[in-house]
Amino acid sequence: MNKHASARQPLDMLTAGPVVPAVEGMLKALSGLRVAPEDLCKAQADYLQSAADIWNQQLEFTRGEGKTAPSLRDRRFAGQEWLANPAAAYVAQMYLLNSRTLMQLAEAVQADPKTRARVRFAVQQWIDAASPSNFLALNPEAQAKAVATQGQSIAQGMQLLLADLQKGHVSQTDETAFEVGRNVATTEGSVVFENDFFQLIEYKPTTAKVRERPMLFVPPCINKFYILDLQPDNSLIRYTVEQGHRTFVVSWRNPDTSLAGATWDDYIEQGAIRAIRTVQAITGVDRPNMLGFCVGGTILASALAVLAARGEQPANSLTLLTTLLDFTDTGILDVFIDEAAVRLREVTIGEQSPTGPALLSGRDLATTFSFLRPNDLVWNYVVGSYLKGEAPPPFDLLYWNGDSTNLPGPMYCWYLRNTYLENKLKVPKATTMCGEQVDLGAIEAPTYIYGSREDHIVPWMSAYGSTQILRGKRRFVLGASGHIAGVINPPAKGKRSHWLSDKLPTSAQEWFDGATEHAGSWWTDWSEWLAGHGGKLISAPKAAGSRQFPVIEPAPGRYVKAKA
Repeated sequence: MNKHASARQPLDMLTAGPVVPAVEGMLKALSGLRVAPEDLCKAQADYLQSAADIWNQQLEFTRGEGKTAPSLRDRRFAGQEWLANPAAAYVAQMYLLNSRTLMQLAEAVQADPKTRARVRFAVQQWIDAASPSNFLALNPEAQAKAVATQGQSIAQGMQLLLADLQKGHVSQTDETAFEVGRNVATTEGSVVFENDFFQLIEYKPTTAKVRERPMLFVPPCINKFYILDLQPDNSLIRYTVEQGHRTFVVSWRNPDTSLAGATWDDYIEQGAIRAIRTVQAITGVDRPNMLGFCVGGTILASALAVLAARGEQPANSLTLLTTLLDFTDTGILDVFIDEAAVRLREVTIGEQSPTGPALLSGRDLATTFSFLRPNDLVWNYVVGSYLKGEAPPPFDLLYWNGDSTNLPGPMYCWYLRNTYLENKLKVPKATTMCGEQVDLGAIEAPTYIYGSREDHIVPWMSAYGSTQILRGKRRFVLGASGHIAGVINPPAKGKRSHWLSDKLPTSAQEWFDGATEHAGSWWTDWSEWLAGHGGKLISAPKAAGSRQFPVIEPAPGRYVKAKA
């Protein structure tokens, strides 16, 4: 007898049941991976029982014998049209059952953790794409609207589809409703320095006196800085200015082909370090306070480690928001990273490319991040726009999300290999940057480290890992919500909560078990902490920049307006 026959038989029995052909194909594809026979038998039994229950419940309700309508419990099928149409309700219920069964099998795959994660991710992508709500022939809500509008919704949907084909992406908001500098990124300031990599913005004080130590923000270069300055009532930049801090922000250039060969060292030396030097020169303060957000935090910490290797300690304090220094657990992004994937990038867009370095398209990056949450950021808009003919409403956050940036290939490849793949940053002197062997533990500044509890890009336990790498006085704060919503949480709105603890055990879970939850934004805790590092109050400067660094143009500057 074939040694694999016992493992295949339950799968064959399962696919012989009432499974749509596409699901059957996916299940057969999974048969190439090892799944214990007992797990397959359980999946079969659970599936057949649930399928029978759904069928019987649907029959009873259709005949008027059932007391309640079948429960779909999924917002994609929340409309009354799904329950009012027995065939549509049955299709939706079977889809949800098939989805659960596929994920049950994906969880049962016997493989190393990375392979299992990749199987789960691939299966989830297929599940989300195959939802009956995504197809006009299976979506009773879209069909009802087409009838009610005498086909106008379909015509409008086709127009929206053609417009998006021309743009090259699925629209998530009304992009005509926003303009950088007009109704987003409106905090008053001036560009006081620029080079090939960034513009430095100094914001106009709103208080008569400011703290003597200025504040430098280094945002991520894979997004535009104005996520920190979307609207006046949710701007972390404006809030910092209002707290009496002389605030400078790096606005990264959106690279074109002239920067295709730029390296990670360039972003450290000509980016973060040059920004630090410029703030020092303009203000006359040798040790400003500094903040890095996401990849900007990784860049800033790397720059400070390079300067520490040169005998300099320019940071009076350091704030890291949703930043990875320890890449042991990178969450869902880990499914994209292995030696083969990194090597492919190196020989196509990196320094090893036979045709020379190239840019990583911002559109590719944006698509990748959207498909980390496909139901929310892709299929939701496919259904609303193309099937129902409903143009997405204006939303500043989604406008920013779609305003993508390119990355130089060599810089991106170095980052992938040395962080996500080989996790070298956390190891003292394991990497060389700008000619220096770097040790993040050599940074002497006190550090405020923030993580978001539901962050799928920088898992909060990984953000906590920075407390075990840095050696100065450290404070860790955990906020509610995700990568962006957790950070952009102004106190005035009274939303969400955060957790605090004065202890820093080795284990992130141990820290959480000992932490206390507090209502509202973490911004107030950070503001109090930063005030203790700001120094005495002095008269606010009457003009931006200095004689050596005169004003170039008003904020937000030209660089942030360049499209990928």
